[in-house]
Amino acid sequence: MKYCRFKHDGEPQYGIVESVGGHDSITAVIAGPLRPAMADLKKILEIRLNEAVLIAPVQPSKIVCIGRNYREHAAEFGNEVPQEPLLFLKPPSSLLDPNAKIILPPISKRVDFEGELGVVIGKTCRNLRADEDVRPYILGYTCVNDVTARDLQKKDVQFTRGKGFDTFCPVGPLVTDEVDPWAGIELQTRLNGEPKQNGNTRDFIFGLDVVIPYITQIMTLLPGDLIATGTPSGVGTMKAGDIVEVSVEGIGTLRNSVAA
Repeated sequence: MKYCRFKHDGEPQYGIVESVGGHDSITAVIAGPLRPAMADLKKILEIRLNEAVLIAPVQPSKIVCIGRNYREHAAEFGNEVPQEPLLFLKPPSSLLDPNAKIILPPISKRVDFEGELGVVIGKTCRNLRADEDVRPYILGYTCVNDVTARDLQKKDVQFTRGKGFDTFCPVGPLVTDEVDPWAGIELQTRLNGEPKQNGNTRDFIFGLDVVIPYITQIMTLLPGDLIATGTPSGVGTMKAGDIVEVSVEGIGTLRNSVAA
């Protein structure tokens, strides 16, 4: 299943996304993405995804992020490879819709893009065993930009301020369960059309089989919660007027502009 969240008749709606004539289109409205019943489907006139007014396809109680989950990204800032998953949180207030503007905070002199694969939780999980299959707990996957005020992150002991500004978590354009991170998914981030980051989920230091049980030993993951799985090397600075795009194979492209 692929779904998005969009404005229809002026109201936020969840929509089923299907390929129609070679284009991703919204074909039906559903009450919500968490195991929607076929009886709840409300057919609509087809709306091409690239013509819809998209909003963030997730409404998480929390956004859990994995730091330094690619070796080359850890190395590009002179950091050691973590011995266990490095967790931090972004507030839900940092969520940003596809095609909306990332706002640069005046107190930061360097704001970076960090393209990532996002994992959307489908059912409550707590204290999962290390050998437990995590796939039944995953609703689907999406694109995330873990926007970071790099200078503030370096200045502070922890990451909350540098990662937590409003608009610092663009997500979208849709969520799908039709990709397989275990088999390898390509990720690319472009700045003004120029490729900056290239990665593959096969290169995770800690795969989802490790990350999800690890998180659930600390906190309960609830349906709709979002996990940002880490960024490959090549992160860089954005300035007002830039366009940043995070593309994940089999999902699509999350595009945002940047403004002061």
